Amino acid sequence: MKTRLIRSRTLALAATMLAAAPIALAPMMATPAHAWRIVYDPTNYAQNVLTAARSLEQITHQITSLQNEAQMLINQAKNLASLPFSALQQIQQSVQKTQQLLQQAQGIAFDVQQIDQMFSQKYGNVSMSATDQQLVANARSRWQNTVGGLQDAMRVQAGAVGNIDSNRAQMSALVGQSQGATGALQATQAGNQLLALQSQQLSDLVALLAANGRAGALTEAERSAAAEQGREQRRRFLTPGGGYTPGNAQMFNNGN
Repeated sequence: MKTRLIRSRTLALAATMLAAAPIALAPMMATPAHAWRIVYDPTNYAQNVLTAARSLEQITHQITSLQNEAQMLINQAKNLASLPFSALQQIQQSVQKTQQLLQQAQGIAFDVQQIDQMFSQKYGNVSMSATDQQLVANARSRWQNTVGGLQDAMRVQAGAVGNIDSNRAQMSALVGQSQGATGALQATQAGNQLLALQSQQLSDLVALLAANGRAGALTEAERSAAAEQGREQRRRFLTPGGGYTPGNAQMFNNGN
């Protein structure tokens, strides 16, 4: 029974193979050896499209990175650009004018040694051996120093006032340059020049204080020296034989 069953199955399988053989061999026998055909693979196509998209994205990132680097270099170039404006020459000229006025001080200059020498000679204690002519000459010299000091102070004041217009124009130009600066260096240089302008204005203020203080000191020194000289001259006048001769004063004419 089993043998019959196996035999029948074997015959059925062979029949099936014989029936399918012409169908499988027919195309192979009909197709030439050199013929080919395109095989479409959706999975491979999708993978290729995804790879191309990723490559395009990487290229886009690289282009953006290059653009950012180029902009950074441009900004660095702007930050390193120098300010095409300088007020240093005008500021130095203003300082030199004030210095020249101080150097032209009359009588006693702004010099420590000269001040000490002059005060020792003409503003110190009056020498009891000095002649009347020497006392008068010293008093006149002190008066001239005082007048010269007052004149010098007024000249320095006039010079400082004259610098105001120049300072105003320079400040306006520097502020405009600072506001229109294209980089950090230009803004810094404009700020430094503004500080230099302020320093020049402070130097004018110091010069004014020095000139006014000098004039006031000479006035007080002359007053003190004049008082000392007055006491010496009074002493000499009251000394017997010094010019004052006591006598009897007659108030009324009793003879009439």
